[in-house]
Amino acid sequence: MNHYDVIVIGGGAAGLMCAITAGKRGRNVLVLEGSNKIGKKILMSGGGRCNFTNLYVEPNRYLSANPHFCKSALSRYTQWDFIDLVVKHDIPYFDKGEGQLFCEKSSKDILAMLEQECADANVTIWLDSEISDVKPHETGFSLNCSRTALTCDSLVIATGGLSIPKMGASDFGYKLAKQFGLNLLETKAGLVPFTFTGIMHDLTDRLSGVSLRATLSNARASFTEDILFTHRGLSGPAALQISSYWEPGEIIDVDLLPGTNAAELLQTAKQEQPKSLLRSILSEHLPRALVLELQELLWPDFAEMKLAEIPGGAIEKLANTLNQWSLKPAATEGYRTAEVTLGGIDTDELSSKTMEVKKVPGLYCIGEVVDVTGHLGGFNFQWAWASAVAAGQVV
Repeated sequence: MNHYDVIVIGGGAAGLMCAITAGKRGRNVLVLEGSNKIGKKILMSGGGRCNFTNLYVEPNRYLSANPHFCKSALSRYTQWDFIDLVVKHDIPYFDKGEGQLFCEKSSKDILAMLEQECADANVTIWLDSEISDVKPHETGFSLNCSRTALTCDSLVIATGGLSIPKMGASDFGYKLAKQFGLNLLETKAGLVPFTFTGIMHDLTDRLSGVSLRATLSNARASFTEDILFTHRGLSGPAALQISSYWEPGEIIDVDLLPGTNAAELLQTAKQEQPKSLLRSILSEHLPRALVLELQELLWPDFAEMKLAEIPGGAIEKLANTLNQWSLKPAATEGYRTAEVTLGGIDTDELSSKTMEVKKVPGLYCIGEVVDVTGHLGGFNFQWAWASAVAAGQVV
């Protein structure tokens, strides 16, 4: 009674999708979830509306030590396949822009869909299941959970990463991988807000709630999306995106006027509106609260001077700062608010076609626990669905 064909550790997006896929093949599947509810991160994602995939899924939207690893799974279970499932369950959705698909009503619709699919596939789900003592067995694996001892032919690690510990995130999957001798790549928080200290902290605190479109860049990546000033630092899509490419101590360049040459803008204004103040011109293009803070920080000596009176060199220097404002974050907010975990189980340990561990037949790793991390915008969910199906078709 305690033997299953497949045991999936983790009742999140990847774990449930894998269980559904395997169950539909007639496999006897058990999902073990450590918390008191499945799909907690699904429910909170997308501000409660679940950005479940993206219309423009491409391998270059993913970070991994092996950028090619994700291609196989993503090409065999695409965003269109998941959209078909959403449509089958009559879940209304909308494109928020840039291909980001959200539920019109609630994330609960996606979780209810997965629960119904699990039921239809005769998948068994146990909650509050603390797991210990996982070992290779004669024909598979044995493990103890808080309920009973179990055995299975195939074992799937779908435990997620370290992000948002209040949702039940833990390092259990990494410990298990290490136990089986798998190589782990360094983990860190991704898609996470920045924090600042000193003058910049005080500035962001005063500007808390102010948002604008900007380009954030470093040597490896560049994103043009909204940024949001917070009490602690900088958030918003562009900040979250670049955080996955940021290293501690590194400077980030902020273009406050993307697509606009600030020098040309100000020189033209100087000619056409010579009696205007800098803040008057810039307030037409940037939030006034930000302009006033920048005035205090960058051009206090010129605050009350008419454009015609400001030396050309000073205007050019100021314009360069507007297009390339160099900021040095103190840190990120860490796993507490991170949407994803970078790094994890080395993809070199896995088959890209089946997600099976090469040196441990019958053991599979899927979803966020693996070293594949998507950009913001539904890409991480699509990796969860795709890697889960890849494993679910063979477990």
